[in-house]
Amino acid sequence: MVTNGEINGVPPPHTIFDTILVLDFGSQYTHLITRRLRELNVYSEMLPCTQKIADLAWKPKGVILSGGPYSVYAEDAPHVDPAVFDLNVPILGICYGLQELAWHFGKNVAAGEKREYGRTNVQVTRHNGHIDHLFDGLEDGLEVWMSHGDKLSKLPDNWVTTATTSNAPYAGIAHSSKPYYGIQFHPEVTHTPMGKYVIKNFAVGICKAQQNWTMGAFVDKEIARIRGLVGDKAQVIGAVSGGVDSTVAAKLMQKAIGDRFHAVMVDNGVLRLNEAIEVEQNLREGLGINLTVIDASKLFLGRLAGVSDPEKKRKIIGNTFIDIFQDEAKRIAAAAENTERAGKIEWFLQGTLYPDVIESISFKGPSATIKTHHNVGGLPEKMDLKLIEPLRELFKDEVRALGTEMGIPDDLVWRHPFPGPGIAIRIIGEVTPDRVRIAQEADKIWISEIKEAEYYRAISQAYAAVLGVKAVAVVGDQRLHGEIIHLRAVQTTDFMTADAFEDFSLKWLKRVSGRIANEVSGVARVVYETTSKPPATIELE
Repeated sequence: MVTNGEINGVPPPHTIFDTILVLDFGSQYTHLITRRLRELNVYSEMLPCTQKIADLAWKPKGVILSGGPYSVYAEDAPHVDPAVFDLNVPILGICYGLQELAWHFGKNVAAGEKREYGRTNVQVTRHNGHIDHLFDGLEDGLEVWMSHGDKLSKLPDNWVTTATTSNAPYAGIAHSSKPYYGIQFHPEVTHTPMGKYVIKNFAVGICKAQQNWTMGAFVDKEIARIRGLVGDKAQVIGAVSGGVDSTVAAKLMQKAIGDRFHAVMVDNGVLRLNEAIEVEQNLREGLGINLTVIDASKLFLGRLAGVSDPEKKRKIIGNTFIDIFQDEAKRIAAAAENTERAGKIEWFLQGTLYPDVIESISFKGPSATIKTHHNVGGLPEKMDLKLIEPLRELFKDEVRALGTEMGIPDDLVWRHPFPGPGIAIRIIGEVTPDRVRIAQEADKIWISEIKEAEYYRAISQAYAAVLGVKAVAVVGDQRLHGEIIHLRAVQTTDFMTADAFEDFSLKWLKRVSGRIANEVSGVARVVYETTSKPPATIELE
């Protein structure tokens, strides 16, 4: 697999920006290494530890070997391609990565007598010259996060100790003459307070990577990249939902090729309350995007009638969307045939983000499918279109920063995500018009209360759902057998893990639940979920 990443002759970011390569050995924290580097304005990409260096058609400024759940001495343990040491660039090994360095140079790793997991203190050992650079500007005593069972039994030749703990005499090591470093702790997690400075010392101080990865720099280069891909005549079509990803992607395309980009919004009947009207105002009138809105709500709800299985819901919504989208693409192409923007629709815009890429290339590989991805998979192939993904190198926070850079208003940039199948997967069981109404009205109250209390920006995603089981309530003098509303609000930086939002007071929650029960006809009870991800997913289905 040659991994230059060039698409149709257009260079990817790692050929433009100084790049730190992160090799993934399967740690749950690996994506955080890339994120921390990006936060330092240093561009970084992640590849699996099985990456052959000969197939890497670009040279990184430095390499980081991630942690992992394996033992380097095990027969089936993953190992880095030895050619990485021929790149003549600095290398940092984190946790398993430290042990991988030690194993390569000395085979001196064994099972530890005592596992270290959680917060601990390391003591930095100072030397002279390059050996000290990883801890430049830091105190000798550091609080760090450990997660390992194996440890070095002794140092390889030409290596020295740079940090110790009460249980690990080699918590930090460095080569005496080459820019190779290993640390047994995880600098990428927030539980290591000074960890970002360790990462900065490596990337900026040791690797000399330029801190020029900004959305201001990205947007100009990406617009040029899009123009190079699409050319002067071809047209691009893409689905928009009003969410931040599709809005930012659509605005980027509009800036690059103007009205040759055709945004299409399909009202599937399971959107947020008044969503289609608001999206039309925001995108067409506010951002100048060439937008078509199609009301297909009756068609979708008709096909969803009687269906309870979440995967069947997804397939019905996905297949119906494809049918409508294909017809609209033909109409757009015919309408443009004799105009100044005449040209074949050749490209399909998709708002893929870097976490999607990470999931597909992680050393763990794709795990069992938990739920079908919300993106409209298969649509570009069915329409014989090439795929264009201008956000595929970006994390969610970078997408928001890009939106701000392009002048998109804050209320759109900071909008919470909304799933492609919409409210259909926020209704457990059959999707009926009445349940859709209940979910929409409850969600409207929930989000408006969150905004009024100024929690919205602190929360990453929030919604109200219908649990699909009924409970008894008393409304006035009447017995009601009504729906149970499920409220969810989470905090996350990357949507790969998430915690339930904890700042709501019980008094506030009681008031909001009272509003929903009183104002939304057919609601018997309201509950608030506190489960984290994992084990739960953010959405119910």
